[in-house]
Amino acid sequence: MVNKKTVYVETSVVSYLTARPSNDLLVAAWQKITVDWWDIQRNRFDLYTSGITIDEAGRGNSEAASRRLETLSDISILPVTEAVAELSKAFLEKKALPAKALNDSLHVAVSAVHGIDYLLTWNFRHIDNAEIKPVIRRICTMYEYTSPEICTPQELMGDFKDV
Repeated sequence: MVNKKTVYVETSVVSYLTARPSNDLLVAAWQKITVDWWDIQRNRFDLYTSGITIDEAGRGNSEAASRRLETLSDISILPVTEAVAELSKAFLEKKALPAKALNDSLHVAVSAVHGIDYLLTWNFRHIDNAEIKPVIRRICTMYEYTSPEICTPQELMGDFKDV
């Protein structure tokens, strides 16, 4: 039996998955891609998230929060350990991420410490950012962790011929 690759589902993915359709063409495209990934590809992977995602998903409009939390209900939750907190602190102290991005640093740290293969996100500002990802990888290596491959659902779509 082949072990499945692992995916950490970050809050932005769940938000795009469960949001009402947007009139903004780019947002609508990301929503469609996210729904397609969820429907077609997610079963290829073992999905994980954390309490940080649960907390973020539970904020805001109660109806929208309920949809997000329902989506997350079947996903395994990884703990925020002392090692996660230490790595997150390193990301902030070494300026991989700004201090205001604490939760984003925790998403990355949870993924790295728990050996997750892919961190799935639509957060281009602080997570899936071409200038930030090399710094994250370098810090993970310094702390003897393998950085997850940070990507969007579009990048993790796989080969449709096998579906």
